[in-house]
Order: sequence, then structure tokens, then C-alpha cells
Amino acid sequence: MRLSLLGALGAGLLAAAQSTFKPARPPSIPLAVKSPYLSTWFAVGSQGGNGGYLPGQWPSFYTGQTIGWTGLIRVDGNTFTWMGAPRDVEAASQVAFEYTSTKSIFTIEVDDKVSVKVTFLSPLTPEDFKRQSLVSSYLNVEVSSLDGADHNVQLYTDISAEWVSGDNNAVAQWDFGEVDGISYHKVWKQNQQLFSEVNDRAEWGNIYYATDADGLTYQSGSDVDVRGAFTSNGKLTNTKDTNFRIIQDNWPVFGYAVDLGTVGSSVKETLFTIGLYQDQAIQFLGANGQTILPSLWASYFSDELAALSFFYQDYSESNSISSALDSKIASDSKNVAGDNYAVLTSLAARQAFGAVQLVGTQDKHYLFLKEISSNGNTQTIDVIYPATPIFYYTNPELVKLLMDPHFENQESGHYPNKWAIHDLGTHYPNATGHADGNDEHMPIEECGNNLIMLLAYAQRSGNTDYLKQHYAILKQWADFLVQDSLYPANQLSTDDFAGHLENQTNLALKGMIGIEAMSQIAKLVGQDDDAKNFTDIAHDYITQWQTLGFNAAEGHASLTYNNASTHGLLYNLYNDKLLKTDLVPQAVYDVQSDFYRSVMETYGVPLDTRNRWYTKSDWEVFCAAVADTETRDLLLGAIVKWVNDTPIGTPFTDLYQTNDATYPPGLEFKARPVMGGMFALLIL
Repeated sequence: MRLSLLGALGAGLLAAAQSTFKPARPPSIPLAVKSPYLSTWFAVGSQGGNGGYLPGQWPSFYTGQTIGWTGLIRVDGNTFTWMGAPRDVEAASQVAFEYTSTKSIFTIEVDDKVSVKVTFLSPLTPEDFKRQSLVSSYLNVEVSSLDGADHNVQLYTDISAEWVSGDNNAVAQWDFGEVDGISYHKVWKQNQQLFSEVNDRAEWGNIYYATDADGLTYQSGSDVDVRGAFTSNGKLTNTKDTNFRIIQDNWPVFGYAVDLGTVGSSVKETLFTIGLYQDQAIQFLGANGQTILPSLWASYFSDELAALSFFYQDYSESNSISSALDSKIASDSKNVAGDNYAVLTSLAARQAFGAVQLVGTQDKHYLFLKEISSNGNTQTIDVIYPATPIFYYTNPELVKLLMDPHFENQESGHYPNKWAIHDLGTHYPNATGHADGNDEHMPIEECGNNLIMLLAYAQRSGNTDYLKQHYAILKQWADFLVQDSLYPANQLSTDDFAGHLENQTNLALKGMIGIEAMSQIAKLVGQDDDAKNFTDIAHDYITQWQTLGFNAAEGHASLTYNNASTHGLLYNLYNDKLLKTDLVPQAVYDVQSDFYRSVMETYGVPLDTRNRWYTKSDWEVFCAAVADTETRDLLLGAIVKWVNDTPIGTPFTDLYQTNDATYPPGLEFKARPVMGGMFALLIL
């Protein structure tokens, strides 16, 4: 059953003056975020959220679709809610929230008697592919006495069948079992539809909710019955509902009750895991034609239960690895650009990794990415590109794994155009390519991105053999840039929502840096004649570019050539510093840095003069990374102000209005991997 909107808001408002939020109050809080299909959030902003109070509101998928996940606690015979919005159960009082790169931590006080610390951990182990391949997340609950007295306490949690489909009229099926002393509820859509989505939700795979708690009872059944049993008795019936039915028919839920007994000042801890297990992950058109790629975890474990058991028992180690990464990201960010910068990097980490999944086998594996929310494409190059800073920072090999499918598809003759393909499939998880050549054409954008990403990868990994392996197609893309970059034809850039435009100054700059990147690639693999040819062209072009697109007298680059009334974020300057190509004179950096301060709005600098207000925060951070300290801090501070102020209740958007912190009309980007670009300063 659903709590009324008024009731849900009331619960949040009641506690609104009590909770602190550190290091910021994000628009949406990641709970279990590990892949495009395990992406569970908690809305904060007033447009869809209750202000960030875990008791009194349902979690949701990144799209905003409700996902039933409930937490109750019974203290001395009285029951309270610590997560979700079950009917007729009083909400406990949240007093603090804190997030790190891998954790969301809520502190909740119950009836002034006990404290409940609820930690959601979505592990990030970017150098350990076995662990990173598991599409699972932890929920750890710690209970202790608040008033110094002993209390009789029982803990409850459940998930609903809403986890298994984007269609609440789909029929769910379920089971209960044990493996290695771990109890689990298994839930799945009865009619599995491989490689199919409804409302961006996977229509295949199995959800497991697991625990090995002492004093455990379990039950499946309608939400009213199962939660009612706990509220009345503090325990469940150890029975299984066998009436498999549609998700919204008496809302089947799968509950656990844990008798903690007497709780005093010593903490009593209970661990749960939630995971999605799909043996088959991606359809891919590669060197061997169209094949099916398994989830990578399947090559490490004999079956789902072995993977579940490993993940559950690995909590201590996984938590340790993730905590070390938390500390590193926070420390490095503060050292580079202060506390505000750490607010952004820490918030972006799970979101960026939550849009990708490791697939294949241990011998041949890939990292596949979904272009979340903007159009759902598979392996979009101009989405991979802004996301790469987090991957360069955590493990450059991840960039190679993102690029491998593109090389395999295009070098196998599956794409007829001479420029680089935009994506590998109209909709994730189908990486079936565009053999007809009818993808979304962004020729300069994608050719430039590929050359920039490959050189940046080689510089950080030392893997020049990778450049040799793909030299022919890299040169093909560079030759296209030579033809098209000085005077770009009417075409799209990565900001495709703004439309086609001829002679884009910023796009031309990307192409020219891409040509210089090809010169550096040629030099690394011993192709000296190519190296000289490409660098001569790049330097000739950049000299002309300064006359065509950069107006020193007006004090800024133009949006389009010879049009001083236009301007925009010149974010492609970042690539010159990223690659250390030194193609662009320092004067361009200095003038742009000064200019951004002159057009700063409340929440940042607008993207360009085609729209008065909207901006892209990933590009703002790219600009901040190559600006002077004053401009850098202003840009970062404006984005952090947006994080704290925005009424938006969806996961960290990259596109917003600089005047009022809302979405631009008709454009709602949410949970996108491009927020990996928040790490741009850390890799220079």
C-alpha cells in the first residue's frame, strides 16, 4: 500500500528542522547504485523529494519510479519507520546524513530511546574487476541505546516486487532459500524478456535480498500482512506466499525480521545485501558477428548463489577498499581545489560507475555504458568522453575497456562512414551497431574525442601497443579532421540538444587538438613523418582559428566564427592541458578565464548564447580545471551552491538553469555518467 503524498510530505516536514547534511544536501541520494539496472535513489529536492529524510518517503529508480524498500524498528513494543513510507507507521526522527564517494549514511533516533545508523554502501573497486563486476550493494544497520537504558528491539526490512520490472502490471515470481548460512529472497519477472527494457528497467534477471542475521524470521506476502505481522508481533511467520501475481496486486513484499533482543550501549549490527544477477548482459556486433556477452561476474563464480555468498561474506574487505577510495578522493580533491571540489567529486563517483557494467569473460572483457536519461544509447562516444576523468583517475584500463567495443565494431567493417561512429546501438543493452551508417552524426566531435581519449589513455598507461594495434583507423579519423576541422560544416557537437551549427569555434578547437593528438600518437609509435605532418597542420589551423573564432578585443572566444556577439564555454581548451599538447597560446586561457567571471550567474556560467540560462556542469568543471584560481573557485562554488539549493529531486544533473537551479523546459538529464567529468581537475 502507498502512503498518501500528504502523509509522506508530512513525515518529512516534521523532521525537516532536525537533520544535518554533510558535506552537502544533494538533489538525490544514491542508495544502491551499481549498474544501469541497479540504480536506486532517494529524492531530496522539493520537486519529487521530501528534503532528504529516509523515514517517510519511498526510494525510487533513477527515473523516479517508486521502488518499495522498507525499514521498520520495534522498540519496547512500539513500531517506527526508519526507511520508506508504509501506511500507519510513525516515522522516526532523522538527525544526520552524510555521504562519501561510496556510502550514504543516515543517523536516525527512535522515540528518544535508540539510535539507528543506516549505511548504504555501493562498493567501488575499479582495480579489482572480480568485485567490481558484481551488481550488488550493501545495507548495514547499527542499533544502540540512545538514553543509556536497555531496550527490547526488533528490526525489520523488506523489498517489494517493484524491483523486478518497470511495469507494475507484470507478473512477479519469488522464492526463499539459504546458501552458506545466508538467507535470501529471490524475486524475478515471471515472463523474462532478454535485452528488453520498460521505463529504462531491465525485464530480465533475478533480484536477491539476503542476510545471515541471528534471530531471523522471514515472510513473503502482501505488504499489509507482512508488515502488519512484524508490527503486531515483532517477528514473521517463516512462510512463503505462493500466489504469484502482478506487482500491484496486493503489493507482494519479501521481508525479514531480526530479534536483536536487549539493546544497550553496545552496537548491534545487521547486514543485508541487494543484488541483480543477469547471466546474459549485452548483445554485441563485434569481430565475430552478433554475439551475446555474459555479465563478467559469471566467469568468476559457478552460479548466482556462489556470487551472492562471496559478496555477502566480502563485506569487510569490500568496505575497506571502498573506504580507502573515499579517503583518497576526498583528500585529493581538497588538496587540489578545496572543500567545494570534494562535494562534487564525492557525489559524482557512484553515479558515474552506476552507468557502466563489466561484461564478457576474464580472457576478453569490456566495459559497457548506457547513455542514461538523454536517450539511452549504448556506448555513446561523446558521453564516454566527459565521463573519462573518473576512469583515468581510478584505473586508466577502464577507458580501454570502454573503447574496445568501438574498435572491434568499426574495424570489422560494421560501419560504412569514414568518421567515427556516435554510439553502438540505439538503445542499451543492444550494442548492435549501425551497419547502415544511420547513427546520430557528430563527425568532428567523435573523431576528436576518440583521438584525445586514446592519447590520454596511452600517456597514463604506457600502452603504446594499443596505439599500434589501431593506428590505421586512428589515422583515418585524423585525416577526416584535417579535412573538416578548420571550417566545420553545419553539424552537431556533443551539446546536440542545442541543435546543428556551422563553424562552431569550440568544435573546431576539439578537431585541431585531435589532429595534434594524432601527431603525438604517431610519434609514440615511431611514425615520424605522420607526426610532423599532423603537427604542422594543427599549428597552422590553430593560428587561423585565433583570427576566426577568438576575439581578443571583445575579450572572449565566439560561439561561431567572426561573430563577436556570441560566446560560450570553451571547454575543449581542457584537452590541450589534458594531453600537454601546448597547442593553444596561454593568452587564450587568460582571456577566457577573465571572461567567465564577467558572465557568471547565480549558479554558474551559461553554456552559450543560444540559450540565456542553461549550462552544463561537466563543461563548467572542464573550464574550471584550466582557469585561474579565482575563476576556478567561482565556478566550483556556483555548482556546489546549485547542489545545495536546487529544487530538483533527481540524481545529479549536468544540465540546469543558472538563474533558478531548475531544469530547462523539456530537458531533464539525470543520473548521467558524464558526471565523471567532476574529476577533471584531479587528472591534470
